[in-house]
Amino acid sequence: MDAETFREYCLKLPNTREAMPFEGFFHHSRSILVFYVKDKMFCFFDIDRFDSCTIKCSVNQIEELKDRYSAVGNPFNLSPKHWISIQLNADMPAELVMELVKSSYLLVAEGLARKTKEK
Repeated sequence: MDAETFREYCLKLPNTREAMPFEGFFHHSRSILVFYVKDKMFCFFDIDRFDSCTIKCSVNQIEELKDRYSAVGNPFNLSPKHWISIQLNADMPAELVMELVKSSYLLVAEGLARKTKEK
């Protein structure tokens, strides 16, 4: 899997946009590409390295994924209760990575829908 294929997959999800919000803030974060549904992020990765991605994950899945795949670990600078980091091209099949990205998108989109209903 390459960065452009991954990027195109993320952008095909409804109401998704991309941005580089950390550009200029921190030296090591200037190449972080973030994908949003509406105004909430669901996935990001470093376009210069493309060795891992960080996604939101169901609380019920996190420990199981960590136990099963060495590619799954704690995210940098986000809550490990709700987010995971996945090493790409490791022991997790690319198809499963894409499924988890879509699940991340759905988790965030569902959260937005609940908030809209509550208003």
